[in-house]
Amino acid sequence: MVGSKYNDMNNQPLVSIIMAAKDTAPYLRQCLDSVRAQTYPHWELIAVNDHSTDATPQILQEYAAKDPRIRVFNSSRPRLIPTLQTGYAQARGQLINRMDSDDYMPADKLEALVSAWLQQGKGTVIAGGTRHFVATGKVGDGFIRYEKWLNEVARTNTHYQEIYQECVIPSHCWIIHKDDFAAAGAFDPLVYPEDYDLCFRFYRLGLRVVGIDKILHYWRDRTNRISRTWDEYKDNRYFTLKLRYFYELDRDPQRPLVLWGAGKNGKDMARLLQQRGERFFWVCDNKNKIGKAIYGVTLQHYAQIPSLDNPQVMVVVTSPEGKAAIRQQLAAWGKQPVKDYWFFV
Repeated sequence: MVGSKYNDMNNQPLVSIIMAAKDTAPYLRQCLDSVRAQTYPHWELIAVNDHSTDATPQILQEYAAKDPRIRVFNSSRPRLIPTLQTGYAQARGQLINRMDSDDYMPADKLEALVSAWLQQGKGTVIAGGTRHFVATGKVGDGFIRYEKWLNEVARTNTHYQEIYQECVIPSHCWIIHKDDFAAAGAFDPLVYPEDYDLCFRFYRLGLRVVGIDKILHYWRDRTNRISRTWDEYKDNRYFTLKLRYFYELDRDPQRPLVLWGAGKNGKDMARLLQQRGERFFWVCDNKNKIGKAIYGVTLQHYAQIPSLDNPQVMVVVTSPEGKAAIRQQLAAWGKQPVKDYWFFV
């Protein structure tokens, strides 16, 4: 039921929800019903069919016929980003949100996002928590870990502190003013993963990210989701994307660079750094590797870090226990996140 405080449309911003839809007929009605059930009524859903071969177009038209807030278009170019571009070009709202056509919203999603945004205003991205689900069976452990981490980031407002680990804002669980979205490049770059690239563009623009400690989206885990099937997502460390933005936004060439971690992640990152012509110190705590040369770089014990002149530290250790110990050690040395060190996995 729509709350009375939202009865005056003139005093409440219109939210444009951009949704690409491709072959999601089995899940689409649940998605659309959840949008229509929102307690915040001032929205438009711009649903763009991306060359579906199932009943997706018919379901979209069915819902558009019974709710004028749902507007349906067809993408002239296949794949996700061009389809989102098609939808965004039709947006009439002051605020922008994105939706995935196989997911669903809790009824108060838009109300929570809009209420938080109204307290902050332009220059702010509001980001909420998410929960994975499956129709049958259980959610994969990797998605559960990612969900827990994402929700902790939202709770603690550490989006930019953690940005080089993984995508810190779920693609479907944010709201932003259209002017800020345009200034960040909207859906223009043909870069995948598009949600992670967008996070970095928010960071580059200096937008504030305000997290809501609340589950505002239900994210479907299924075997044929694009994060499992597209080549662009196979190496989900996204080191190339991360390094591009690190060198643009955070790397200070006047400061020595330290790579912490000598496992597979460390070796792969070392090769990428060398491809950039970067000279770096490489440290770890593995006594079997300390003193040995890998790719021409001799590994040292991490205790050498305080002897360096104001270093920047890239941490590529994966274990939660290892990360916690490294954070504690860096803090003991007076090192600060974002200023002195970054976790990359």
